[in-house]
Amino acid sequence: MKKILVLFAFVLGFGIVANAQTAAKPAEFKFESETHDFGKIVLNKPVTFDFKYTNIGEEPLIITKAEASCGCTVPKYTSTPLKKGETGVISVTFNAAAGPSTFSKAVTITSNAKTPIKVLYIKGETVAAVSK
Repeated sequence: MKKILVLFAFVLGFGIVANAQTAAKPAEFKFESETHDFGKIVLNKPVTFDFKYTNIGEEPLIITKAEASCGCTVPKYTSTPLKKGETGVISVTFNAAAGPSTFSKAVTITSNAKTPIKVLYIKGETVAAVSK
């Protein structure tokens, strides 16, 4: 009977330890802002905004891809894994070559975070350059 109780306690203890190791919070983004409005910008003059974020999870945060909705928008991101509490930047550059109009573009971020797909947005209005 003692052997059965010892075996039961061992199995129970092993199960608790294994569960505690998997209970860590996965990596997770916390952005200062997920949308940026450039306002009015001049055609053919690139503008850039830095989306700053912090890893609020326990595991290292790894971005595997940042993809824009069109060729006029180019994202660049911190490619090194970020430990808990560390910050990173996703820089989004927009270059409007078409005529004056409003715009709204999306940048899709893929990572190992709890929410693996995150979408950031930029918007604004393009205007013709003022001639002198």
